[in-house]
Amino acid sequence: MKQICFVASVVGLLCPLLVSAQSPTAPPPHEMVAVAATLNSPQATMRCFLESMNGLWQRAGAWDEAITTLDRSKIPRQDPNLLARQLYGVINRIERVDVATLPDVDAVTKGDLQDYQYFPQSPRDNLLRDQIDWPKGKIVLRPNPVTGAWQFSADTMAQIEPLYEQMRNLPLIAGAEVLTPSEWIEKYIPQSLVSGGFLSLKYWQWLAIFLVVVAGLLLDLAVRSLVRMLIGRLLRGQPRGDSHRQTLRRTLRPYGYLAASAFWLLALRFVGLEEGIALDVLHGALVLFVTLSAALAAWRTVDLVAEHMLVLAQSTTSKVDDVLVPLLRKSLKIFIMVMGVIYACNALQIPIGPLVASLGIAGVAFSFAAKDTVENFFGSVAVLLDRPFDVGDWVVIGDVEGIVEEVGFRSTRVRTFYNSQISVPNANLVRAKVDNYGRRQFRRWKTYLGVQYDTTPDQLNAFCEGIRELLLAHPYTRKDYYQVYCNEFGPSSLNILLYMFFEVPDWNTELRERHRFFVDILRLADQLGVRFAFPTTTVHLFQESDPAETEIPEPRHDAPTSATEHLARGRGIQAADQLIAKQSWTSRKPDPVVIRSTRTALQFDNAGNPVEPSPDPPG
Repeated sequence: MKQICFVASVVGLLCPLLVSAQSPTAPPPHEMVAVAATLNSPQATMRCFLESMNGLWQRAGAWDEAITTLDRSKIPRQDPNLLARQLYGVINRIERVDVATLPDVDAVTKGDLQDYQYFPQSPRDNLLRDQIDWPKGKIVLRPNPVTGAWQFSADTMAQIEPLYEQMRNLPLIAGAEVLTPSEWIEKYIPQSLVSGGFLSLKYWQWLAIFLVVVAGLLLDLAVRSLVRMLIGRLLRGQPRGDSHRQTLRRTLRPYGYLAASAFWLLALRFVGLEEGIALDVLHGALVLFVTLSAALAAWRTVDLVAEHMLVLAQSTTSKVDDVLVPLLRKSLKIFIMVMGVIYACNALQIPIGPLVASLGIAGVAFSFAAKDTVENFFGSVAVLLDRPFDVGDWVVIGDVEGIVEEVGFRSTRVRTFYNSQISVPNANLVRAKVDNYGRRQFRRWKTYLGVQYDTTPDQLNAFCEGIRELLLAHPYTRKDYYQVYCNEFGPSSLNILLYMFFEVPDWNTELRERHRFFVDILRLADQLGVRFAFPTTTVHLFQESDPAETEIPEPRHDAPTSATEHLARGRGIQAADQLIAKQSWTSRKPDPVVIRSTRTALQFDNAGNPVEPSPDPPG
């Protein structure tokens, strides 16, 4: 529901632009004055019409000039080019027009002329009496009630089609025949295909429809191959996976559909279907198919480009693009969906202006009702600008802890460590405290090493100094701050505090390095004869005796000298050096951990890095 409200809000923002683009508007006052001044008499209107029709192929804009002379108020949905062509064909079969004999502006002004009937009238009526019956229409010129320009009247344009059909077989007296594509085809094909037919279509029309359908299907295959080749060239050398191939296949289909449907729409005018419901339905269906195919092609192209951009984003050090690419992907898809709906409604001849206006008002109302959606949207903008975290970071947001997977318009998706997905509303991120573990430079580790109480002071000194030496030698440890000291007397052990930091890129590498450090500590303890303590409880039974008879225990450790501590530390350093002398990580820092999902035949060196297996000997 919130996503629907968001889309409605977007449509509301686009409402003024779309209404102005789709709603018919009256011509500006200066254009009305210019038209009225040009077409100021029957003579001027006839001259403008004939000169425009005679110069169709010589200059641009001739069709528009001819159409301005027609009053189409009673048949606004009729093709204006067809009406002009039919009127031109009728006039050319009546006579060669002498424009100078028609009423000019002086006759209109002086005679208070309200209209002028050009046909039928004597003596033209006598010229056609032996060739046709009484004409089925009239040609009358009359001033337009809105603009004041003289035009061929609305009644004339409403009757021009039956009049043209009545006179189309008469010979041309003047001008040239302006043929439609279907009429031009019928002029050059065998008349047997033109004269016969069934189901209201001629034989050649059925044959043309079949050829057009086959050509569209072939064009579909050709366009898919061409687009596949172009995309392959653009993405040459880029890593590809199964998901990329599936997206590419899904992207190719709508491009083929778009090419085929556009070809069918263009070829429809050459088939010559008669005006009527069938042609309107077929034309509307093809326009709708073209619109939906274009929208689907754009939708799939956004997916393909976004996948490619995500691959490039993963190879960069910055993570802004990891967040920006999904947001742009969703934004473009919403825009494509809105425009697709608008143009689909236009193809179905649904009035766009009232629909968009109502959606805009409803979108604003829903925006106030669903204010959380708006807050979440601006929260996503704040996350994008402030960047408290990036995709892939380990974060703690309130009581939510996990890895950031995606930052959307409404919410941020976090994958928890028990593999569930939690959606955090972006509005909460503006006010919440975000603890970003993913941006730590160092990862702290604090523990206690419990050794037995019979460990000598020299062993303790040597053991602690050996641990420090190992810490300084390991490649992923922080060298400028650490603590290794015997810190407390425990119930059953002497506890050595180990306080240190790992400088690693992720948790997997931290675990590996911690494991490596553990193992080296165990080896160091073994070399120095230090034993780790187990939780034990020793019960001493005290028997009261004469104090004079109590024996004073002999001291177990010699009194230290000035060199005792230095000697112990030296033994610890020497033992640590012996441990790490032959380990490969002293000369080459191990790579971060890459988790393998399948078993492989890889070999590993002493540092845990994969190495190429040695080739088999020849023979």
